[in-house]
Amino acid sequence: MDKKLGRWYAAFNPTFGRSFHGPESKRGFSLSPNFKASYDLTKKVAFGLEYYGAYGPVMGFDPLRDQQQILPAVDLNLGQNWESNLGVGMTQATDHLLVKMTVGYRFGRRSR
Repeated sequence: MDKKLGRWYAAFNPTFGRSFHGPESKRGFSLSPNFKASYDLTKKVAFGLEYYGAYGPVMGFDPLRDQQQILPAVDLNLGQNWESNLGVGMTQATDHLLVKMTVGYRFGRRSR
């Protein structure tokens, strides 16, 4: 779910999932709420914060220090069909330094 209000953008993407194979399969269903808020600095650049939560098993959440990742992020509008996102953070829930990047293509739009 997302909403754009002027230069502001907000998104909420909860995940309710379960592993069927491997070491995580014994943990059952897990809850991972994910949020994003950003502000368009220009038509091509936005800055924001992203929150990735991994609460762990629904029947017994993981310790708080293992649940959260908060990343400052930059979004780049690379044209009508292309976009990129880069986030860098330091958190106890991951290795000491986390770098994530996505490149996206918008289907269904015609290039001009």
